[in-house]
Amino acid sequence: MSPLTRFSVAPLHTLTRRLAAVAMGREEPDLVITGARILSTYTERIHDGKELWISGGRIAAVKSAGTCRRDSGARFHDAAGGLLAPGLVDPHIHIESSMMTACAYAEAALLCGVTSIFCDSHEIGNVCDAEGIEWMLEDARRAPLNIFLTVPSTVPATGPQFETAGGDLTAEKIGTLFDRWPEAAALGEKMDFVHVAMGDPRSHAILAAALRRGKPVCGHIYGREFVSACAASGITDTHESIDPDIASDFLEAGLWIFLRGGNPTTPWHSLPLAVQAVTRAGAHPKRVCVCTDDRDADDLFLFGLDWVVREAVKAGIAPVTAWSMGSLHPATRYGMDGDFGGLAPGRRADVVLLDDGLKPRGTWYGGEHVVDGGRITPVLEAALSQRYRYPASAYRTVHIADSVPLVPELPRAACTANILRVALPGILTFHDQVAFTPAADWNATLAAHPEWCLMAVVERHGRNGGVGHGLLQDFGLTGGAVASSVGHDAHNLIVAGRNEADMRLAVDTLRRCQGGVCVVRDGRVASLVEMSIAGLLSDKRAGEVAVESAALKKAWAEAGCILPYMGFNLLPLSVIPEIRLTDRGLVTVPGMQVVPLFETA
Repeated sequence: MSPLTRFSVAPLHTLTRRLAAVAMGREEPDLVITGARILSTYTERIHDGKELWISGGRIAAVKSAGTCRRDSGARFHDAAGGLLAPGLVDPHIHIESSMMTACAYAEAALLCGVTSIFCDSHEIGNVCDAEGIEWMLEDARRAPLNIFLTVPSTVPATGPQFETAGGDLTAEKIGTLFDRWPEAAALGEKMDFVHVAMGDPRSHAILAAALRRGKPVCGHIYGREFVSACAASGITDTHESIDPDIASDFLEAGLWIFLRGGNPTTPWHSLPLAVQAVTRAGAHPKRVCVCTDDRDADDLFLFGLDWVVREAVKAGIAPVTAWSMGSLHPATRYGMDGDFGGLAPGRRADVVLLDDGLKPRGTWYGGEHVVDGGRITPVLEAALSQRYRYPASAYRTVHIADSVPLVPELPRAACTANILRVALPGILTFHDQVAFTPAADWNATLAAHPEWCLMAVVERHGRNGGVGHGLLQDFGLTGGAVASSVGHDAHNLIVAGRNEADMRLAVDTLRRCQGGVCVVRDGRVASLVEMSIAGLLSDKRAGEVAVESAALKKAWAEAGCILPYMGFNLLPLSVIPEIRLTDRGLVTVPGMQVVPLFETA
């Protein structure tokens, strides 16, 4: 196990006498960070001329700068007037969206001043069931980061009549994960909010598995009409505040809200609008946090949680309050503010050195200096070299037949087509019913409709070989094909293209490398990120995956796709309105009806 895991800092109850002795001056601290200003998340004030005394990986005292003698034997770090703040706590993320393992994720997180995360690993659960989640937990235990699990609650996201998943997390399996793993801090986002509101027995049995163990329940709620029913069912947070009205509804219903900030070119940047519940409507921010939710490897470096905090400041939140929304507030939401979220005696020495623009310059994790001047230190490099190795079975999860039909049979006569139309920002999709007049073949039909492309979702878990076919409108693809084994949430393979040959090459490429995302143009693979662990994760370091991710996004844009590939990955997610495509076919949401691609009068 890496010497920089969460477990390398002893629990507080084993250190109280030592910390008290250091605080009273009877013993010397291990480390003193001096010459600093302190950002207090408890009082939302900044204090000048302070120093932190650290012992055993925890803070023993906050003193006036110069109190500890230089000949005391303690190690000193001069902050040179910089601003010290608690490490950021991300209350809702998906490690799998970063395309990397938990150990690799830690590097990017620490560079952004993030020292604790709460991850929902329903992606690997959908592929590999509870076994995959336990692999991820083992990975997380090796990582130099405080990683807690919000146990996936909705695997699969909908019933088997709507999609085919590799996993099936029942209430019993979820209870076992809670009982076996102390890192299991909460129940993950309850994505089947319609089922919850309608009293589905399975959904409520899963809620009960968490509630009777005293675990908080995370939500995923679209539509103001569902807020009360979901809150009454025990859900106490959500990250789906897309505007100030529903954000206010959530807060009035007693929910914590996680304002999601992301790359402004993607659907993951709802913070500027939703935060107006505070800045304009007058809601108090005490139950408001910021989160990242989904980040690919490239965006993780560019748009980390520190960037989200700065976006909150730009949107009108006071800087100290914004940092509190990214540290103390999330820690409090999960009942862990005795360890995280503030610089005070007894808390873990997870500390970030900031400039006046709230940009991290250095990070201490459990008192160990892991980032200095924007670069990882040798102690972190050593920890990152001791990564968890996933078992061989994790690399064999894409099972697709050679002859799987990627293109639907062309109708012989005029009919009505149920089309899935995208529009930026792209989380919601629209159900259009249009008159369809077939040409001689699909090439001719698509030539007459440049706004369309073919789309298929292919079951890849080796269960039934099912394929759902659709037409995608306004995606922007001008030629070739794109494909991904990250088709949320069942994580079947999704492919879209303007011709069958390029679609076939894209699918064959991902089958060969056992998962990933690719762009095919003119009969060749223009870009590929291989993700051979469960078809979701690369086993490379964060920087390498980020370079590959950036190249993929460039090729994706050059292919004309207006919807980012992470938005593309959501097109099978049959809990988001209005219509989605799964391996079972087109599904309307929230009506939850399977409809055919073509309908005759």
